[in-house]
Amino acid sequence: MAFDCVSRTHVGLRRKVNEDSVLVRTDRGLWAVADGMGGHDAGDVASAMVTEALQRLPIVYGLDELTESAIVALNGVNHELIALAGSGDTQRTIGSTVVGLAIANGQYSCFWAGDSRAYRIRGGQIAQLTRDHSLVQDLVDAGMLDPEEADNHPNANVITRAVGVVEELQVQTVSGDARPGDQFLLASDGLTRLVEAPELLAELTSRPAAQAAEQLIETVLSRGAPDNVSLIITTLN
Repeated sequence: MAFDCVSRTHVGLRRKVNEDSVLVRTDRGLWAVADGMGGHDAGDVASAMVTEALQRLPIVYGLDELTESAIVALNGVNHELIALAGSGDTQRTIGSTVVGLAIANGQYSCFWAGDSRAYRIRGGQIAQLTRDHSLVQDLVDAGMLDPEEADNHPNANVITRAVGVVEELQVQTVSGDARPGDQFLLASDGLTRLVEAPELLAELTSRPAAQAAEQLIETVLSRGAPDNVSLIITTLN
């Protein structure tokens, strides 16, 4: 399978450091976005460790094997970050969300921990492939919060899973078929908090991917860009 890929990352307008990191390994059919946990120490270190570990994955054959090796690598980073956080004089957390995508032989596999998201655009429709590991998503799933209220909830930034937070990292996966013409979008919450799915769909279906990526960054900046923002658009040929 052949792919076209565009990636962008921006520090935003309120942060001094870009704590996002992106991995583009189109040659291996592997992409990822990691978002260092804002408000914690060394979030940029955490996200870089995540993407660097995925960059170093051994050569394997088969989509399942690639996904499994990615999860093993993320578990290794999880232990490294917990050890790093415990090496100082004060208790702290060094963590990162991650969302990754692997494609091979007409199939995709998505893996994630946290609230960075993956979407698929097919036939003029957009589908969110990931489910946020967040407090507000848990409240929505339990019927205790309307989905429309989630983004503005005071605890909207509280995530329930991330690399480097607890000893046993739980990475969720989802898989399905991948067809020529499909587009996959990976994004940190710096994008998805400010641009909802219908608007993402409109941008990605109305212009070439590179122009759409630039416009999405400009849209986030025009809306105040309170967080770092990163995105990867992968199109199957």
